[in-house]
Amino acid sequence: MEDIDGVAVQVLDIPFDAWLPRQRWYAGRGRTLSAARPVLTVPLTSACARNRLALRDDLFLVLLDASYVDGTVERYQVVMAIGRDQPGHAGAAISSHDGRTAYDALFDADAARYLLKLIDDAATVGPVEFAKEPGARLPLDAAPRVSTAEQSNTSVVFGRDAMLKVFRRVTAGVHPDIELNRALARAGNEHVARLLGSIETRWDGEPCALGVVSEFAADSVEGWHMATTGDTDFADESRLLGAAVASVHTCLADVLGTDSVPFPVDVMVDRLATATQAVPELYDYAPRIKQRYRDLSGRQITVQRVHGDLHLGQVLRTPQRWLLIDFEGEPGKPLQQRRRPDSAVRDVAGMLRSFAYAAYQRPGVAAQAWADRNATAFCDGYAAESGVDPRDSADLLAAYELDKAVYEAAYEARHRPDWLSIPMGSINRLLA
Repeated sequence: MEDIDGVAVQVLDIPFDAWLPRQRWYAGRGRTLSAARPVLTVPLTSACARNRLALRDDLFLVLLDASYVDGTVERYQVVMAIGRDQPGHAGAAISSHDGRTAYDALFDADAARYLLKLIDDAATVGPVEFAKEPGARLPLDAAPRVSTAEQSNTSVVFGRDAMLKVFRRVTAGVHPDIELNRALARAGNEHVARLLGSIETRWDGEPCALGVVSEFAADSVEGWHMATTGDTDFADESRLLGAAVASVHTCLADVLGTDSVPFPVDVMVDRLATATQAVPELYDYAPRIKQRYRDLSGRQITVQRVHGDLHLGQVLRTPQRWLLIDFEGEPGKPLQQRRRPDSAVRDVAGMLRSFAYAAYQRPGVAAQAWADRNATAFCDGYAAESGVDPRDSADLLAAYELDKAVYEAAYEARHRPDWLSIPMGSINRLLA
C-alpha cells in the first residue's frame, strides 16, 4: 500500500465495519459482520497531471472485504476522502480522528468531478483503468448531485448530460451492465442510454468493474411512477414499451447471437423447492407448479443475452421514447449466472409481473382488468416490432411467469408480508 504523507497507512485503521452496515447499498443484512478490512487502497489525488481541479486533501479508491461469521466474504468499493472539512451529507462521514474526517467522497462535488475527469483522460492509476468510449463527450463543468433513487449502487448525476454509477458490491468477471450497454450503444439502438465510459480493475486475473458513466435522461419519468400515478389509461404506453423491449432483444440477438437449449426444468424445480420451504402458503400449489415445468421437459428454447431483471422500475420514459436501464441482472445471483443466455420470454414475464404489482397501487381501478389490458398491449407492441408474439408459446410464458411469482412470494414473505397476496393471487390465476 502506497503511503502519501502517512495518510494511506491510516486507511487500515478506519472502522469501516461500523459504517458499512448503515449504508443502504449494504447487502449483508441478516448476517453478522465480523470485519471489514481494506484489501486495495489506490491514492487518486495526484493521478491526473492535466486535472485542473484542486482537491482539498487526499482521495482514495478503497476495496473492502466484508467478512461474516458464517464464513462468507463480500467485496465493497468506497471512494473515500480524508480532509479537515466535514462532508456535506450526514451519512457520508465514516470516522473522525485528530480533526480529520474520512468520508464517502461521492458526496463531494470536487471529488465527483475529479473521477469524471479521470475517465475523460482515460487515465490508468495503479491497477485501476479509467476508460472513455470512442467519440464520447463528458460534461466536466456540470454540477454533480448524488441520486437518491439508487439502492444497490451509488449514482452521481452531472447536470443534465451524464450519470456516473459507482458499483458498491464488486465481483470478478465481465460486468453485464457495461458489456450489454456497450454492445447496444455501438449497434446504435435508441432504447438505451449511451455508454460514455467505465472504471475497471483486475481481480485474480479477471476484469472487475468499478463504475460506468452513461448519458442521463434528464426529462425522463420512471415506468413504475407513470404506471401507478397516471390519470390516463397506460395501455398506449405499454404498447410502446413492448416495442422498445423487442427492439433491444432483437439487437442483442443480432450482435451477440442466440443458441438453442432444453427448457431449464431442474433449475425452476429447485428454485420452487427452496421457496416452498420458506413460504408455507406455496405448499399446496407446488405440485401443480412443478407439473407445469415438467410439461415443458425436453422442449428446445431459443436463448440469448437479455436484461434479466426487467420490470417497470428498470425503464424510463423520455419525451421521445422508452429506455431500458440497469442491465446488471438479478443482484442476488452470481455474476456468471447473470451473464448466462436466457429466453427473451423471461424479460417479457418480468414486465407482465410488474403490471400485476402496479395494478394494486392504482386506487379505484379493477386491478386484474388493468393488469390484463396492459399485458395485452405490451405483447401487441412486442409482436409488432419483433414479429414474434410471446403469447404464441403460452405454456412457456406461463412457466416463466410462475417462476417469477414464486421468487416474488419468497421475497415478500421475508420483507413485505402484507404484499404476499399479490404473487399468491397470480399463482392461483396462472394455474387456473
